[in-house]
Amino acid sequence: MTLSEPSCFFSALPPRQAKTLETSLHLFTTRGFFKTSVHDISNLAEVSVGFIYHHFKDKEGIAQALYNILLQRMNELIDDIEAQYSTCKERCYAIIQALFKLTEQEPEAMQFIIHARHKEFLPNEKSICSASAFVRMRALVFQGIENKEIRPMDPLVAAMIVYGGAIRMICLRLDGVIETSLETLADDLWLNTWSGLDP
Repeated sequence: MTLSEPSCFFSALPPRQAKTLETSLHLFTTRGFFKTSVHDISNLAEVSVGFIYHHFKDKEGIAQALYNILLQRMNELIDDIEAQYSTCKERCYAIIQALFKLTEQEPEAMQFIIHARHKEFLPNEKSICSASAFVRMRALVFQGIENKEIRPMDPLVAAMIVYGGAIRMICLRLDGVIETSLETLADDLWLNTWSGLDP
């Protein structure tokens, strides 16, 4: 994503707020949170410092808004997947496909979700692995064990089997180690993932 391409995460917001968040996301992921100032955001987003303080209070407020919006969008994706699919296998695979698609289409958003050390600048938030969307992802796996769609095993081990490889691939794609689209690798990954879970 470049700054000229609006992010789907912020499309429902007023234009200047959306531009401020898009710009902040870009700067936080390219420079880092602590190396980005409110003036940097103001200059690149072409909004006043007063506008930023009015709508977000401070830089931490911007980071909090990003954190909330990105996790809300992930929860909405899970809502859609749960409405569309009924089995654990279908739902978990659809989540991986959605995460891979987001990685290709919104790499900076995924960089912020997966790589950012949120506790360093949002100390009152849970770690990302304990955030609502990720808890829900694990719960789908736990339900799969209860419903006997997944063979008996420790639920957390099962969750790591389901999502661990996909998350690692996302990290490698964001770091440029994987050079091809993750979407082209999803079927192969899932076939091998599910073979370790299928009863």
